[in-house]
This record gives sequence, structure tokens and C-alpha cells, in this order.
Amino acid sequence: SGFPGSSVNAECTEIHYKSSHNIGIAMDTPAGLLVPNIKNCERRSILEIAAELNRLQSLGAQGKLGADDLTGGTFTVSNVGAIGGTYAKPILFVPEVAIVAIGKLQKLPRFDAKNNVVPVHIVNVSWSADHRVVDGATMANFSNLIKAYLEDPQKMILDMK
Repeated sequence: SGFPGSSVNAECTEIHYKSSHNIGIAMDTPAGLLVPNIKNCERRSILEIAAELNRLQSLGAQGKLGADDLTGGTFTVSNVGAIGGTYAKPILFVPEVAIVAIGKLQKLPRFDAKNNVVPVHIVNVSWSADHRVVDGATMANFSNLIKAYLEDPQKMILDMK
């Protein structure tokens, strides 16, 4: 599977496998919800991705995002947790084939191995995918990878460019 570098055409009759991962970041702007994307994430360091995200956020706040910033996405991340959300039902934006909504970090009671109630930090993640391109097992494996990276950010940094 070419996920997350896949897309479909406007008629949803063709699948395009791309070598680039252009990750859209949903953001609340004065013009409403816009999804600029960070181009070629697979080739960027974490610092380069952060710098590009800052650039896009600044342009979004000023209402100056250009067509190139808003087109070409292959996957979208929506942080509903930033506005207090815990779950969402993210809607695909064709031509993209997958989207994730990340909820707010919550401290909730859970049982440990000895049946004691302990506080645990939990983030809910909601996914949507076009199953003509991305099967459920691929999404589950991707979700588990993201979970592992969130639990051990050093591993994510080591696995990056």
C-alpha cells in the first residue's frame, strides 16, 4: 500500500501512488477551517517539519495561505483536542485517502495489573479511510505505530530522517 502517499482522482476512479507524503494540518483560521499541508514530510527532519508548520500557522492567522499551501495533500491530521474535543468523525477530503482526528489528553482512572485504580493519560484517536485504497488492517497497524511513537517519542525521532 502507498498509504499515506496515496490519493484518488476527483471522480474516485483512479488511485495515484505518490512518492511524497504531504501531510495536511487542519487549522482554525479567521477564514474558517483550512487544511494547508506540509510537503514532502518523508524527506524532512523534525525541525524542518516544525519550521514549516510554524510558517503555515503564521500565514493562516494572517489569512495569507496560498493555493500551493492548500493543495496536494495526501493525508490530514486534525487536532480536535486543541479545542477540547475527545472524539470526532473525520470526513475524507478527496483526493486524500485517510484522515486522523486526535482528541485532548485526559487523565482518567484505569485498573493496573494488580487491580488497583491508577491515573492514566489517554488520548483518543479517530480515523477515517477510503477502503478502496487503505484496508482496515493497514489503518490498525498505522494506529499502533502512532501509539508507540506517542508513548516513546525518542523512537519516533530515531526512525525519522
